[in-house]
Amino acid sequence: MTTQIIIVLALTLLINLIGTLAYAVRIVGVQTGRIAITFSLFNILILISRTANGFQAPLLAKTVEQNIKDHIFENTFVFQLIIFSCTLGTVLGAFLIPTFRRLFSRAVVHFSVHKSLPALFYLGFSGAGIQFVKESIKMPSAAHVKNLDFKSAFPWKIFSYNVLAVAITTIGVLSCVYAAYLNPEYRTTASNLSAVINGFATILMSLFIDPHISVLTDDVVLGKLSQSAFRRFIIYMVLARVVGTLLAQVLFLPCAKVIAVLAASL
Repeated sequence: MTTQIIIVLALTLLINLIGTLAYAVRIVGVQTGRIAITFSLFNILILISRTANGFQAPLLAKTVEQNIKDHIFENTFVFQLIIFSCTLGTVLGAFLIPTFRRLFSRAVVHFSVHKSLPALFYLGFSGAGIQFVKESIKMPSAAHVKNLDFKSAFPWKIFSYNVLAVAITTIGVLSCVYAAYLNPEYRTTASNLSAVINGFATILMSLFIDPHISVLTDDVVLGKLSQSAFRRFIIYMVLARVVGTLLAQVLFLPCAKVIAVLAASL
């Protein structure tokens, strides 16, 4: 395995880890009552995620280009391994949500008082900050899983939309890059189709998922929904993200074949 692929695996895990922790941000927002500050601080992590995403595709494309030059026209294992790193990052993020929630709540409260990012970073790397990190480590509670209702109260529609959106987002770039193996002559066209694939997932997120979660967030703030019910919904969304990355394993190759044909027919 090349250094480039190892870097891609690490970046993919980081991207999905941050994407999963984004669900915990809403919990922190309603707990602290400082939703605007919460999302503003989390944008720092989003910036890291987008930067990692910017390096991911070029590194992977470079590997494909080199393989094509070496007359290697199939490398599904590497791509499936990358998708597995999406699942691993999501599961790791799910286990880190309780710890992250405590740490991020402290960060939000500290920033609302001092209004200084340098002071916040100083606190994080100080002795008191490191001690607080150690005290904040907590595994997910089994009671939360036992309280899940997969029957009457389960949000099947939003759950399904989220599964599909995550699956499409996971394979959007990967399938387009892999299409270069299937149709090397149109590999540039195929790679540029990733914007179209991810655009469909963005539409799903923007029209159906994000508005629904935002309404529930406001309902908690207004007292129309309990925090326990909101946490339960967030668990459903995290589960949907895990299922979505697993579905991506199934959709990856068929999608790459469709993109290879579409690239030649445009």
